[in-house]
Amino acid sequence: MRTQTIFDDGVRRWVVFGRDPSRAQQVIDTNQYLVLHEGKGMLLDPGGVEIFPPYVAALTAEVALSDVESIFASHQDPDVISSLSLWRAVRPEVLCYASWCWTGFIAHFGGGHAPIPIPDEGGPLPLGSSRDLRSIPAHYCHSSGNLHVWDPRAKILFSGDMGAALVPNGAPLFVEDFAEHIKYMEGFHKRWMPSNRAKNAWVKRVRALNPELIAPQHGSIFRGADVGRFLDWMEGLQVGSAVP
Repeated sequence: MRTQTIFDDGVRRWVVFGRDPSRAQQVIDTNQYLVLHEGKGMLLDPGGVEIFPPYVAALTAEVALSDVESIFASHQDPDVISSLSLWRAVRPEVLCYASWCWTGFIAHFGGGHAPIPIPDEGGPLPLGSSRDLRSIPAHYCHSSGNLHVWDPRAKILFSGDMGAALVPNGAPLFVEDFAEHIKYMEGFHKRWMPSNRAKNAWVKRVRALNPELIAPQHGSIFRGADVGRFLDWMEGLQVGSAVP
């Protein structure tokens, strides 16, 4: 599993894990993110049961499991959080945060332990001594209870399935040719994003944040001018339109 730091100012660090060439081909590739603040960690969408062994092996090269304080689940999908019971087995004290909509469902992945519910409007996500990380609304993008994570210090938005792309093996970590990248994400968004109203509300909210990086759970990361290109493209896309 490939590992790369995408932000580090000496206090806050973001690390992305993914592009696992050894995974079974029927298992969709995912990006897992670790946010560290003064050495304390939060896992963003830590993935499914299938990728747990290689992820733990890669993760422990970056942080001790005893310093992983929490897990954030953007929504309820198995590729997001079905590994929860395994994380609780190796780190029983770990906290899990998710939308209130999904706590009772995610409990099925977590040995009966329900996540800490987040209200629809989002809220702070404590990490070590930090209180600036926030969950923000992304409802119906694509889940009815969907939340993303905004880091104002790093100016990174973890965007879950917004911006997701089903890229081929060997694709770059960062988008290099936006026009070429569209073909890897267009069908996904047309099928899985059901509401143009919700999608456009998300675009408006993200524009106000002015992120420097948009980091999705699948595919490549948007940075620099490609952040604006992605938001413009997303705003113009008619979603919920893949089925005739």
